[in-house]
Amino acid sequence: MSDIIVTAYYKFVSLSNCESYQSKIRSFCEERNIKGLVLLAQEGINSTVAGTQKSIEAYKNFLLNMPVFSNMIFKDSLSVSMPFNRLKVRLKKEIVTLGIKDLDPTKAVGTYVKPKDWNDLILDPEVVVVDTRNDFEVKIGTFKGAINPKTKSFRGFPEFVSKRMSPLKDKKVAMFCTGGIRCEKSTAYMLDKGFKEVYHLEGGILKYLEEVPKEKSLWEGSCFVFDKRMALDMELELTDYGMCYGCRHPIDLQERSSLLYEEGVSCSKCHSERTEEQKEKARQRHLQEQRAKSKGEKHIGATFF
Repeated sequence: MSDIIVTAYYKFVSLSNCESYQSKIRSFCEERNIKGLVLLAQEGINSTVAGTQKSIEAYKNFLLNMPVFSNMIFKDSLSVSMPFNRLKVRLKKEIVTLGIKDLDPTKAVGTYVKPKDWNDLILDPEVVVVDTRNDFEVKIGTFKGAINPKTKSFRGFPEFVSKRMSPLKDKKVAMFCTGGIRCEKSTAYMLDKGFKEVYHLEGGILKYLEEVPKEKSLWEGSCFVFDKRMALDMELELTDYGMCYGCRHPIDLQERSSLLYEEGVSCSKCHSERTEEQKEKARQRHLQEQRAKSKGEKHIGATFF
């Protein structure tokens, strides 16, 4: 069993002094070789980090001992190697960017649904199921029958609601995302827009896959994750998906056999969108990575922090 634990967590809570939390978290993680991304904003914290089991358990206790993070929920998975190159603790305007001012998920969000109860909800023919993730995430895996908003980023979600969901305000709406954070904002937004019954999967897809046995799972495909592993299957194990270093989207074996795919540079989806200058820079970076790998060294580069 791998000794690398990847933990994802978030919490919407008022943080009056983000710089102080930034300094404390960075110091703690650096001392224990914990890597990944931590986002801090006045509205809360959002993060995925990785380290040894001992260091991650210590990190969880460190956060839970802070009153503002005392009841935070963590979603763990395993990795055969460190999925991040470095640690970044960043200050942001939003911990997940929807771009809607004065939207406060601590005041009103949809009804939480435990993973064990999720199947019964989405099998109800009267329930409208919505995947709040981006189009490239939905395409590699989702719940059967879920609506794909076909957004390029979370900022596009309000437009989707305006154009496609407005006539369904009297329907029950069940929403889900990777770890739950996008649903906090999306359900808050829909309630604000007059939707009557809005539900969301507590802990997101990752918690569902962790708790619901494969034979009972209604999940189809793989789940995209924001680290080097790219995508996990129903048992939270690695899949054959890789990453296009041009657009950062997941690519499978079939995509990698495309004539437009160039390892470390671009895939068929972004080949025509990238300039020759961008491609040449990517080729040089990839060459440096391969040279470092042949010498048994690490080339940090710009990917995954």
